[in-house]
Amino acid sequence: MSLLHWSTPDLTLTFTLADGPVRLVAVRETTQPDGPLPDPSQPLVEVSAIGYGHSSNRHANTVLGQRLRYVRHEDSETTLRILQEDPESGLLVTSVFEARAGVRAWSEASMTQPGTLELTFLSSLVVGLESVDAELYSAANSWMAESRWSAQELRAGALADIVSEGHHHVANTRHAVTSTNSWSCGERLPIGVLVDRSTAYAHGWQIEHNGPWHYELGESRRGGYLLLSGPTDLEHQWTVELTEDKPFTSVPVSLVAGTDRDSVFAALTRQRRAIRQRRPIDDRMPVIFNDYMNTLLGDPTTEKLLPLIDAAAEAGADYFCIDAGWYAEGDWWNTVGAWQPSTTRFPNGLAEAIKRIHDRDMVPGLWLEPEVIGVRSPIAGELPDDAFLTRRGIRIAEGGRYLLDLRSAAARKHLDDTVDRLIEEFGVGFFKFDNNTVTGPGTDKGGTSLGHGLLEHNRAILDWLDGIHTRHPDLLIENCGSGAMRMDYAMLSRLHLQSTSDQEDPLLYAPITAAAPAAVLPEQAGHWAYPITGTTREQFTFALVNGIPGRLYLSGHLNRITPAELELVRSALAAHREILEDLDSLVPAWPLGLPGWTDDWIALSLNGPETTYLTLWHRAAGPATISLPIPRATITPHFPADDTDWTYTWADDDVLTVTAHTPEPSARVVRLTHTRERT
Repeated sequence: MSLLHWSTPDLTLTFTLADGPVRLVAVRETTQPDGPLPDPSQPLVEVSAIGYGHSSNRHANTVLGQRLRYVRHEDSETTLRILQEDPESGLLVTSVFEARAGVRAWSEASMTQPGTLELTFLSSLVVGLESVDAELYSAANSWMAESRWSAQELRAGALADIVSEGHHHVANTRHAVTSTNSWSCGERLPIGVLVDRSTAYAHGWQIEHNGPWHYELGESRRGGYLLLSGPTDLEHQWTVELTEDKPFTSVPVSLVAGTDRDSVFAALTRQRRAIRQRRPIDDRMPVIFNDYMNTLLGDPTTEKLLPLIDAAAEAGADYFCIDAGWYAEGDWWNTVGAWQPSTTRFPNGLAEAIKRIHDRDMVPGLWLEPEVIGVRSPIAGELPDDAFLTRRGIRIAEGGRYLLDLRSAAARKHLDDTVDRLIEEFGVGFFKFDNNTVTGPGTDKGGTSLGHGLLEHNRAILDWLDGIHTRHPDLLIENCGSGAMRMDYAMLSRLHLQSTSDQEDPLLYAPITAAAPAAVLPEQAGHWAYPITGTTREQFTFALVNGIPGRLYLSGHLNRITPAELELVRSALAAHREILEDLDSLVPAWPLGLPGWTDDWIALSLNGPETTYLTLWHRAAGPATISLPIPRATITPHFPADDTDWTYTWADDDVLTVTAHTPEPSARVVRLTHTRERT
């Protein structure tokens, strides 16, 4: 067997190069001792085209994928390229691997001879698995109920074992997870972790695309497979014509490995940091006050903003973002697009409120939903049809909005002029870019398939964002899409902050905060903290705790709070800033498991080599006690720092017993200083 071994700082990949298509047969941590190699039968690439289909919903065992043969590979310190060809059709596929913390991979397809192929599917990466006797962690995602992780046994669902003596077929089924439409996270997160039940081994992955994607797991003749891809014909109405002059590149994906669930999520955290296009301004990590959540709710005016601006400054905010409504005279949903300040909301001009933000030594920010034009907006008539996504020549209109096509020069100019004007006129240093309207399956403008038109548009969005950063290197941009409906690392490799939810109930925000680091870097996870005056001290504290283990995104009517409540807000920000000093090096873990939506107890640990920050929520009436598997450490209350209502004792060196003595739901952040080497 001809083998190719290639390593990153954390992983070693092993490929077979002979006896059929190239196969990725092993993905191991570099520290893992060598052992017998598995021999799964799954090819590295799956690809299909019109005229080369196969009779299955699975994207495995494709005709063209089976016909590919190794040509050569090109190896450097950071990149591996494996070339395979099907001489009969002229298809050449290059599998590209980038060494980061894990690996980043994609496929490049081209033709080596005259003729065309109409591709209907191209995998970004296919990994051969030793077995499918494994547990899959994946997450449902929806507006105000984001990051709901669960675990399931593959054998208990689609991948039933039907192999028996004398009957050696495998089930022609799959476990498929698919996202449609333009919200990459509209129903599911593009992330998974697979833990082998028979060995101390696990894989983790993410698909880095701001639109439709697909992954599936299935059983093969020998072992199984994990397949990762962007849009497909079967799931997303995607095809693309391939010729000598028109190659195609799939969406990128990342792959990591570990020994269990939490070690894989730690590896995904390191990989996200490695692929993030971090700029000097990203090091600032300011505390941002936003006037929306549980506060002005899209109805800002000068009269309402000025006292809020003063109060946010008094509390210690660094940036102040004016959220939705600043551009509207009345109902604004289907009139957006011009992005000019309202004259009725701001009789003396928006500059009056912006000046107050500057005068209070904060950086001003504005909410913007750049990719839509309301059907009643004057801009809808001023821009040509080419500026919009269309189907059969008709503008796509969803929920009273037309959708800009970012491939269009007219659309790009409109948005560039808008962003540049607002920065120049008001000194804006922060934008909250929202996205509340989905596209449907895509656009056929220019003769493309619907799915490919959407893919090109999604890629144009990324290019547009790159252009903004080039022109405005000190600008910070928050990624929001009805909360976290586009929480993917195509967007987050470029943008500073991610809204983790629009959830208005602090009790329901707790599992979202706790689960978010499985999908997004802690230093990018913007958690709303909206303390409400007049609530009990525990309720007030609970709302603040939600923001502390990530990026505290401050809101609430701070101008109405009492001096004692203001002091509690200030102490929360001080506790948060202390975590910020180390946040971009901490890795998440979940001592009680990934949080369930209705769990009474929730725990998130952000681990560093010397200090761990443990956030605990108890969402039922108390008192109550819980035990957590945590190595012995010195415990200090972090927020509230003067807490005496929760107690912590060690049952032994690796079990912490926590008691919440409060009669109502409550939450705490504690600091653990390690007194011995952590395991």
